[in-house]
Amino acid sequence: MKAKLLLTISLLLSVVAWSQTKVSGRLFDTFNEPVPFANVLFKNSNEGTITDENGRFYLESSTTYSTVIFSFVGYQTKELELGRRTSYDLVITLEEESSQLDEVVLYTGKLSKENNPAIDILRKIWENRRENGVKKFKQYDYDKYEKLEFDLNTIDSALMNSRLFKGIEFVFDYADTSNVTGKTYLPIFINEAIYKVYGDNEMNLEKEVLEGNKNSGFSNNQAMIEFVKELYADYDVYDNYLKFFDKAFTSPLSRTGIDVYNYKLLDSAFRGDKWCYNIIFYPRRKGELTFRGDFWVNDTTWAIKEINMHLNKSANINWVKEVYIEQEFDVLNDSIFLLKRDHFMSDFSFSKKEEARGMYGKRTTLYENHVFDNKKDRSFYKKQVDPYRRETYNRPDEFWEENRMEALNKDERQIYVMLDTLQTVPRFQRLYNIGSVLASGYYELPGFDLGPVFSIFGYNEAEGLRVRAGGRTYFSQNDQWRLEGFLAYGFKDNKFKYGISGKWLLDRESRLIVFGGNRRDVEQTGASLTTSNDVLGRNLASSSLVSVGANDRLTNINLTTFGFQVEPVKDLTFRTTASYRTLKSATDSFSMDYYDENGQIQSEITQPEIELSLTYTPGIRTSGFGVERLIINSGKYPQFFLGYTYGVEGILEGDFEYKKLQTLYTQPWNIGGLGRLYSTVEMGKIFGEVPLGLLSPVPGNQTLFSIYNTFTLLDYYEFVSDTYASIHLEHNFGGRLFSRIGFLRDWNLREVIGFRAIYGQISEANSALNASNIVYQAPEDIYYEYSFGIGNIFKIFRMDFNFRGNYFENEGARSFGVTGSFGFQF
Repeated sequence: MKAKLLLTISLLLSVVAWSQTKVSGRLFDTFNEPVPFANVLFKNSNEGTITDENGRFYLESSTTYSTVIFSFVGYQTKELELGRRTSYDLVITLEEESSQLDEVVLYTGKLSKENNPAIDILRKIWENRRENGVKKFKQYDYDKYEKLEFDLNTIDSALMNSRLFKGIEFVFDYADTSNVTGKTYLPIFINEAIYKVYGDNEMNLEKEVLEGNKNSGFSNNQAMIEFVKELYADYDVYDNYLKFFDKAFTSPLSRTGIDVYNYKLLDSAFRGDKWCYNIIFYPRRKGELTFRGDFWVNDTTWAIKEINMHLNKSANINWVKEVYIEQEFDVLNDSIFLLKRDHFMSDFSFSKKEEARGMYGKRTTLYENHVFDNKKDRSFYKKQVDPYRRETYNRPDEFWEENRMEALNKDERQIYVMLDTLQTVPRFQRLYNIGSVLASGYYELPGFDLGPVFSIFGYNEAEGLRVRAGGRTYFSQNDQWRLEGFLAYGFKDNKFKYGISGKWLLDRESRLIVFGGNRRDVEQTGASLTTSNDVLGRNLASSSLVSVGANDRLTNINLTTFGFQVEPVKDLTFRTTASYRTLKSATDSFSMDYYDENGQIQSEITQPEIELSLTYTPGIRTSGFGVERLIINSGKYPQFFLGYTYGVEGILEGDFEYKKLQTLYTQPWNIGGLGRLYSTVEMGKIFGEVPLGLLSPVPGNQTLFSIYNTFTLLDYYEFVSDTYASIHLEHNFGGRLFSRIGFLRDWNLREVIGFRAIYGQISEANSALNASNIVYQAPEDIYYEYSFGIGNIFKIFRMDFNFRGNYFENEGARSFGVTGSFGFQF
């Protein structure tokens, strides 16, 4: 009896093991040239894929198939009998057809837009495109389940035997194979979240409430989760452009899609209970932000039932080798299609070579339990919910078993076990600490971080070589209070500098924060037009190791601040700051002298101020719920700032009474397939008489770095004003132009153009106060610059060629300059 049971189990396991089919390889023509975008299909099924630009393919099914079919226009269809369930590294050759067969009905050859049935169907989609899904209703709410996962891929014996994994080899017992790429991967992180989503299309409001969150043992993973969410921002395949990775990808359903895609009608069949057409698409040119794949579209509503998209591997995007998107829609009735499942997978890698190792980032989102037209008051959407409820992050297993919309598979369940075990391995902790320093710039100790390590060394004319050591309290990213400080020493002036600040979050719901601090330091004042009293803030101009010309117009500053800020409505912050500062020149070659009311020359300014400000940042995404939050989508959201400052005279020996009004508006713009434009407008005015140290210098740039919102060819204090208006424009085409030039296409370079201008005035009364040794003026004739840049050099460097537009007569005026910047961008 026992032997029979064992035999039965063995047979069942054999059936399960055999009940799947995997094939991979490359497709060539008779000239040994790859055949891109060809069809690969299991015989007698709708399960298939399309070869990539290099003719590579991978196809997997949980069903057993014995034959795979290869076909492409202009070639003879080929069937291959599979001798085993797993067939990797196949090399298939297709022979050209001598003539096209008349009986081919679905598509024949490279059809024009006028006689291509796929284009006719695409036009039907455009004609019937409308607000679909939840947008069809006045109000909606639904449940959302989201699963994020990271996997180390391209696992081989060399990696398993490397010193990196010495002592933690057990992790490879959890490796598996991707059903998209066919690569072996090792899961290293998983996070699950349950949300309740509410929306009102009449008021254009939406609210997302986190009901539960669970992860693989990393308690401080909020930044990682938010970062992945930002990368995989929600998108609508009906939009002309799909926006993620800071890029705008042309959707295959775009009205401009026929200019960048080829479309072919492949099949028609029932998908569920709906008759649908199957259309494949692939890019017309290399280097563009496009996809290859297929979609099924209903024959009456012309709504998408399923769509699969693979990133065009030659697309001008860094660090991403593969992107796979899969969406399924459910039919609510004959006309409403609701998004049911959204799967997004990326293969991050330093190289796009096939054998290069990398990391998969996966996001799977499921939607269910839709309720419509359940109206709620505007106050419901505006009221903030405490985002850090302890019970949300400590839900019992029963909660997840009940609320998961998709059960975890065996590998996903084991991730929790493996990663919880890793936390106890000292070698893993050491590797984790090294990665943490590189990512945050701080070396972590229990309750305290040393750093930032990248600010240890600096140089300027006043201090010479400068060394700095600092740190901050840090128990978790949700700390309600934080202390931070530094100590620095200059080897030229032989002086110590220091700074200390503290802040405390009094109320998490309204984000009421009290803050204060003191700093004695050397600073390049006027490095930006819109100023703030951040007590530990320091700009690059004050400590750049290399500069253009003499960087000697530096100030000794002693700044003390105290204030509070509150966020009564999401993304809207009010701030009140009381400050006291003294300013004095830090070098003998620079003077801030001014005439006092008695006509005597004074060299030091003592000035108390009260500042009121409002900052509005709609769309900002942050991580953490403590006194400090990490901005996830920096550079992607608009910002509006309005500040009013009152200078107090007589109290605390204040020297001047004045009022200052400042405003700033910055906005990033995605210009469809033409890249991204950054724009900033700043305006300000000082009411009252003030000396040089309290005026608004036009921010020059004497470093070799490209710094946005500065004027690259201006020296510090070359222009000074009490009334100003400036505009900064910078457009990155993302390689749209270079990709059309043959010999430049493979370099993946990106074109950047910029324009900067400022108008300013300075009153005669303020000019008369000047007793310094520098001559300055206001840009009353509108000073301007323009630049041309080449980005993505070696994927990390950008070089800008800057040209001065006017004021060539200024002493020492620079008419041309080259600057650069480093950065990791997709």
